[in-house]
Amino acid sequence: MSSKLFSPLKLRELTLPNRIAVSPMCQYSAQDGFVNDWHLVHLGSRAVGGAGLVIVEAAGILAEGRITPEDVGIWKDDHIEPLRRITRFIEAQGSFAGIQLAHAGRKASAWRPWAGKVGTVPAAEGGWDTVGPSAIPFDATFKAPVELSVEAIAQRVQAFADAAQRAFKAGFKVVEVHAAHGYLLHEFLSPLSNQRTDQYGGSLENRARFLLEAVTAVRKVWPAELPLFVRLSATDWTEGGWNPDETVAVSSMLRDLGVDLVDVSSGGNVATATIPTGPGYQTAFAARVKSEAKIATGTVGMITDAIQAEHVLRTEQADLVLLARELLRDPYWPLRAADALKENVAWPPQYVRAASSKTPLRESVDYGDLD
Repeated sequence: MSSKLFSPLKLRELTLPNRIAVSPMCQYSAQDGFVNDWHLVHLGSRAVGGAGLVIVEAAGILAEGRITPEDVGIWKDDHIEPLRRITRFIEAQGSFAGIQLAHAGRKASAWRPWAGKVGTVPAAEGGWDTVGPSAIPFDATFKAPVELSVEAIAQRVQAFADAAQRAFKAGFKVVEVHAAHGYLLHEFLSPLSNQRTDQYGGSLENRARFLLEAVTAVRKVWPAELPLFVRLSATDWTEGGWNPDETVAVSSMLRDLGVDLVDVSSGGNVATATIPTGPGYQTAFAARVKSEAKIATGTVGMITDAIQAEHVLRTEQADLVLLARELLRDPYWPLRAADALKENVAWPPQYVRAASSKTPLRESVDYGDLD
């Protein structure tokens, strides 16, 4: 029986060659938002390794929307050509390139992880004032954000649409709107971070308004033949916070607005939340969204084994498996997974001499320069 993991996935007019995606993972290595050789090699090697979809890390739709000063950006046209270099290489390997459009909200202007510091970067060291739904800081190490006005929200809705247009010009075939992990759109969704009393606060419909407006604006400019993803955190893991019931409800709304897949994660909005991690600990959230909201889902969270990934797909918990840390450990995990599932997949011709004996792609000449 053919594996589900290596079966194609058709989303609108785009057909992914398999159901393995590189989850967006910040590298904290850009300057003024510009990608560089690190990003080309990091992302390109995952395409060489056989992932069907390679998603670029959270890209700031505005300079203020970066998580750290070293994040990738897509807030100006100058960012397009360096990104195009990456999308060209990814597609040359038989994969497709996606990008996550993001605004970090109150968690922006942070130190990158290896800086040895936490919280808000001061202006004197390259930081900036942050924004959010309400003037509530993420924790004691972060400055309180400036509460966005209705007019300022509209400007950021437009910024999401502008970023999507740049993404298309850069050659991306998938865009994902980031509404998870405690960043701006998630902050509006959760009653723990959104205490507004206007049309953007209070009821679920009001708290979801910013996200739905951003998605509507992106879908309007994103080509109809290409898929649109949204990443949601299914729960804040905290009493009184964003929860799975609301995630299902909003996923249904997103489906009706032309979203093709909900990338289901969790957490990130409450610094003190206790999250019960373990292998596949988030797949049940994706399964519920897929079943109840009637929309394709992607799942993430400590998926490390080919059999495990195959089980998730065969039991219809998700349509796409997104790997993160495992692909940092092993960019060629998809090729190893194919061996484990007894699938014959084409190795890059430059690497055929190292391919498994089950792969009928051997060069006729070996110059003896490999161990």
